[in-house]
Amino acid sequence: MKQFVAERMATVPPSGIRRFFDIAATMKDVISLGVGEPDFTTPDNIRAAGIASIEQGLTRYTSNAGILELRELLAAHLQNLYAVKYDPLKEILVTVGVSEALQVACLATLNPGDEVIIPEPSFVAYAPAVIFAGATPVAVPTYVEQEFAPAMADLEAAITPRTRAILLGYPNNPTGAVLTRELSLQIAAFVEKHDLLVYSDEIYDRLVYGVEHVCFAGLPGMWERTVTLGGFSKAYAMTGWRVGYLCANPEINAACTRIHQYLIMSAPTAGQVAGIEALKNGEAAVKAMVAEYNLRRKYMVSAFNEMGLDCFEPKGAFYTFPSIKSMGMDEEEFCEKLLVEEHVAVVPGGAFGVSGRGHIRACYATSLPQIEQAMERIDRFVNKYRG
Repeated sequence: MKQFVAERMATVPPSGIRRFFDIAATMKDVISLGVGEPDFTTPDNIRAAGIASIEQGLTRYTSNAGILELRELLAAHLQNLYAVKYDPLKEILVTVGVSEALQVACLATLNPGDEVIIPEPSFVAYAPAVIFAGATPVAVPTYVEQEFAPAMADLEAAITPRTRAILLGYPNNPTGAVLTRELSLQIAAFVEKHDLLVYSDEIYDRLVYGVEHVCFAGLPGMWERTVTLGGFSKAYAMTGWRVGYLCANPEINAACTRIHQYLIMSAPTAGQVAGIEALKNGEAAVKAMVAEYNLRRKYMVSAFNEMGLDCFEPKGAFYTFPSIKSMGMDEEEFCEKLLVEEHVAVVPGGAFGVSGRGHIRACYATSLPQIEQAMERIDRFVNKYRG
């Protein structure tokens, strides 16, 4: 029955993240450093708001664009943090997580044959979102020597007459890299020079450690060219609530809303109400979680470096991306043997693009005692295979 499957699906492999967790699910005593999900429970007040909305019978569809109060709070939130102004009536769309936001943005703005530049390593869903829209992802590799930020010469080399957009995911999954303001301005000039659109996935914007997050739409000349993507999953520990958002100029927002309206109708009502509470009264919880992530980050980076797996210091998100090139095996073999022999789950770097090969992604969104135990197991594994 393969003749009934669309040809484009042949170019979209299964997620390179899931295979190892399907194996892990059949095993006991596995410590997972793999799935990019906060180990914190959604804060009490946010959960209570969602529960109360259900108890009050707020279980119907909302406006296609989302509850107006939520959009107004999002507008104020972005204005206060980044001095970026969006009209809650015409320029903000509440979505089912950032995944939907990215997909509708691609569907609304790309034509068949268009090309989208994607610096990689990058989140596994980026290239498929472009392919599903009938366009072609063009990977631009980044390297640890440049702190996993794109080199301007490499971006220029990727330009063709069909280039329509660039997709930026910073703070980055899987590397934890954060773009500096200086480099962001250079990319902005590149975007303007080549008349490009920008999809800026800023889901990890609040999870930065001692550095500034630059909202790309806030750079000179970038507001109209940027589709800002964000959500509640990471900073507020709300992955299962499935609430994200998309901010764009009125023309792009209207096109995105039209697709969202037919595909989704509206984001989950209880999740939107919880999002309102998160924006009103969730800041203390965000700061507490970031402080804890920072402790774990420092510990994990130090532990990897001490065992001889060179580890770039992530400045954002909640991932480390150490090199395993000294181990004499590729990342797929490393991850599979580590899982089977030491019951620790990590993700092969190649799952995030060719330039991720020779690395693994280890997530520190789990408790410090679990991380300490996992690092002991990894150290034992490394010493065993180094002989």
